[in-house]
Amino acid sequence: MAASKTEPKINGDRLWASLMEMAKIGATPKGGVCRLTLTDLDKQGRDLFVQWCEQAGCTVKVDQMGNIFARRPGRNNHLAPVGTGSHLDSQPTGGRFDGVYGVLAGLEVIRTLNDLGLETERPVEASVWTNEEGSRFAPAMVGSGVYAGVFSLEYGHSRTDPQGKTIGEELKRIGYLGTEPMGNRPVHAFFETHIEQGPILEHEGQTIGVVTDAQGQRWYELLLTGQDSHAGPTPMPVRRDALLGAARVIQLVNEIGLAHAPLAVSTVGMLNVFPNSRNVIPGKVFLTVDFRCPDNAELLQMDAELRAGVAKIAAQGRLEQDLKQIFQYDCVHFDQSCVQMVREGAQRLGYSTRDIVSGAGHDACYMSQVTPTAMIFVPCIGGISHNEIEDAKPEWIEAGANVLLQAMLAKANELPEVFRSSETAALA
Repeated sequence: MAASKTEPKINGDRLWASLMEMAKIGATPKGGVCRLTLTDLDKQGRDLFVQWCEQAGCTVKVDQMGNIFARRPGRNNHLAPVGTGSHLDSQPTGGRFDGVYGVLAGLEVIRTLNDLGLETERPVEASVWTNEEGSRFAPAMVGSGVYAGVFSLEYGHSRTDPQGKTIGEELKRIGYLGTEPMGNRPVHAFFETHIEQGPILEHEGQTIGVVTDAQGQRWYELLLTGQDSHAGPTPMPVRRDALLGAARVIQLVNEIGLAHAPLAVSTVGMLNVFPNSRNVIPGKVFLTVDFRCPDNAELLQMDAELRAGVAKIAAQGRLEQDLKQIFQYDCVHFDQSCVQMVREGAQRLGYSTRDIVSGAGHDACYMSQVTPTAMIFVPCIGGISHNEIEDAKPEWIEAGANVLLQAMLAKANELPEVFRSSETAALA
């Protein structure tokens, strides 16, 4: 369906060019990016974003978790701004759109407002959130989590990478340990634009996913300990093979996901074997478990099944087990008013839509705990993400940013009741 020609629209070519320019930072041979959190490459991406925002006339501030806020002033600058944004960090084999699209779509909204000379009642902000992916530092979404009060600042700064470096140390090293206090930036509303990271929109031929909810998640780390010993002389019946136990846990995790389908999904994403020698029976295995489901009761049942199953597998294999849940958030129900603004904006522009539930976690999930929040999805080719071949069509990218512009304009021109009352009195 053709988009309306009467509504304000972003510059799709400029947004695409910005995405491709940012994709040069940490570019990989297969066309993706590797920009792990708080590495030198992450710093380069942050620096480029800040440069672009300052060129667009924004005031840029950084908080104590390294979250970046680029603000375009409004007519009433003492009013809380309308925010948008996502993240610039990537997976080790990440794509060109995951996260960065939501950041640069926000910048493009600001650039478009400048181009059109549009003044909003409230300020608008484009943000970058620290450590959304959780790849280098676990858990995910630490920056927005600290901002929302889910985690303490001390907790956020203390997260370590595999080499023992902390978020706090690395923020200071790359120059993004800001001074803005946490939890002291009221936001009127928040929108996040993102590729779907799944196949539904493309498969159904829909342009805009109106995100109504996000799945709850639970992350676990499990250490199984047996006895490493020689692969030749050690008889099968006396072995305490930690890798064999891990294989059975992996099967268990898959079975739990299938048992709670179609709503639930379950994944073992990391597996570290010790001592990892071809002729040594593995004595230790570390692995991770990821459960997701849009029903909190189902997630609780999955948790119980995992704990019981791991205990049984460990007992059968004469293994010690240490199972820890390291991350949890409940299912998210986005603000109905903001969701409706997304839906109406897409309809005004003539884009096809469908309501959708996010299977991935996003910074918007934590932002929804402190301000009315909604998300906008656009298709990605083949539904592939967290992969170097992640891709999207320019017209999809442009469409999502156009809907973001519509939603942000609607919210940024909302006035508090006291303003509306005084205006009404003045006109009487």
